[in-house]
Amino acid sequence: MFLSLPLTNMLYFQLVIMAGTVMLAYYFEYTDTFNVHVQGFFCYDNAYAKPYLGPEESSAIPPALLYALVAGVPTLVIMISETVLFLIQYSSKELDSQEKTMLTGDCCYLNPLVRRTFRFLGVYTFGLFTVDIFVNAGQVVTGNLSPHFLTVCKPNFTALGCQHALRYISHQEACTGNQEDILRARKTFPSKEAALSIYAALYLASYITCTVKAKGTRLAKPVLSLGLMCLAFLTGLNRVAEYRNHWSDVIAGFVIGVAIATFLVVCVVHNFKGKLLLSEDPPQDNMPNAPMMNMSRVESPLEKYIASQIWAGADRGYMAVEPHYQESHHLR
Repeated sequence: MFLSLPLTNMLYFQLVIMAGTVMLAYYFEYTDTFNVHVQGFFCYDNAYAKPYLGPEESSAIPPALLYALVAGVPTLVIMISETVLFLIQYSSKELDSQEKTMLTGDCCYLNPLVRRTFRFLGVYTFGLFTVDIFVNAGQVVTGNLSPHFLTVCKPNFTALGCQHALRYISHQEACTGNQEDILRARKTFPSKEAALSIYAALYLASYITCTVKAKGTRLAKPVLSLGLMCLAFLTGLNRVAEYRNHWSDVIAGFVIGVAIATFLVVCVVHNFKGKLLLSEDPPQDNMPNAPMMNMSRVESPLEKYIASQIWAGADRGYMAVEPHYQESHHLR
């Protein structure tokens, strides 16, 4: 009972953190709670005058496809892998039903398979929303312009007095194009697609490398992992090729995704280490009659001093008695 209460409170605390992360990501993504910084531009700046190739849905890697792959592929791979590993270990050990469940609270028991799967997928989901928050925060704060910004902005250069290309335009009313396209063109740094793709690829590659221990996978694991990383890299290249992001946007997205994935894998899930089945050794609470001689005890300094004095007194008494003993023995 004393162990189940902290575990229950910890579970509730983690759910609160997850809910707060999801809500923050929602406010960044679907509301205007945070205003995007309005960044100015120079007249006829070639860095922002690239052609506009249409909305995001017309891209070679549309957002719907990217989000489906990022959310679905790791979930499917982790669930299948954990189930197969659990069944392999389950069939090789004879454990009773009590050793195949783990207490998670004062009301319910949770199978180790479900516990590991929920742990790995929960951390992965938390990382996805964290990446989204980091990216949206960077886009809102910087307001960096996309390569096709002037194409969708459609400024009236004559009315703005752009007789000289070095004239800097800083006010928001300079644009006459579609406001949604203009707002989207102001949110490019860092690249969300690059960050999400590299995060999912690195997390899944780390899971495959650290978890799969089957024979014959010495070459298959690095090939699969590098293939996932290559797909994420191609996603970033596609964003630059379609003039939707600058190179700096994609590189910044890669850095955010790699940093968050590395932190979660190393510091949170500890390289996906964990037991599929509980140990067969009985807990200490179930052995009240165990001999006390096996328990280690730390001796205090006072006890050491008293023991040394006793041994010193015994030595002095022995030295005083030994001559009389030898003399009496000699007379006999």
